[in-house]
Amino acid sequence: MDPTVELVGFGQTGVVKTDPRILVVDDERYLADLVATALRYENFRTEVAYNGRDAVAAVGDFDPHLIVLDVVLPDFSGIDVCRQLRQRGCTAPVVFLTARDATEDKVNGLSIGGDDYVTKPFSIEELVARIRAVLRRAQQVRSGAVLTFADLEIDDSAYVVRRQGQVIDLTPTEFRLLHLLVANAGRVLSKGQIRSHVWEYDFGGNDGNVQTYISYLRRKVDAFDPPLIHTVPRVGYVVRMPDAVAGHVRTPDA
Repeated sequence: MDPTVELVGFGQTGVVKTDPRILVVDDERYLADLVATALRYENFRTEVAYNGRDAVAAVGDFDPHLIVLDVVLPDFSGIDVCRQLRQRGCTAPVVFLTARDATEDKVNGLSIGGDDYVTKPFSIEELVARIRAVLRRAQQVRSGAVLTFADLEIDDSAYVVRRQGQVIDLTPTEFRLLHLLVANAGRVLSKGQIRSHVWEYDFGGNDGNVQTYISYLRRKVDAFDPPLIHTVPRVGYVVRMPDAVAGHVRTPDA
């Protein structure tokens, strides 16, 4: 998303005002067209693609601020579309649509760069609310400056994370989680607080998803010494230097 864009109705400031561009990708043409029509009514500029190949091409032509992406497509999966887009440098947030409701499917989609997950059947009102929440989060992250802690640097405007001068490749969700932890360095955040700030909705109360993303971050950020992400048993997680974490526990998967 262009950091200079002001998202109309989102209360953000910027240089250029525009209606956010949304790409809707779903092989169910009636549903895709219905969603697109509803989004246009909400003042979103909307384009539609009905398969993965057209979706990838449309991203290059349309340059969306957000992608609504069905997981099951006729040529290749929405997961593969998202992975391909991320590999090509596309950072537009992705909201997955799917009939699947298993937690492992949600984690799979989000772990490769998705930002939210809406299960079919859904209400248009719910989808619009999720889209607005994801766009708000993305704009808030990009409107910031540079956060630093120890040898870790988060450049919001460039959407880049460095540690010891080396760039760390993070998915959008991992980026938001790290940003939240570093912005609150020294403060212990509960899993509930992390869920509400990073995803703005609850995975049905399943704290395992937060733990999963903490594990992802540790493999990347704490591949360098010293480790910065720590567990406070029965409380939550905190970014601190190791000598400031007396009595706290850091395990590979918690």
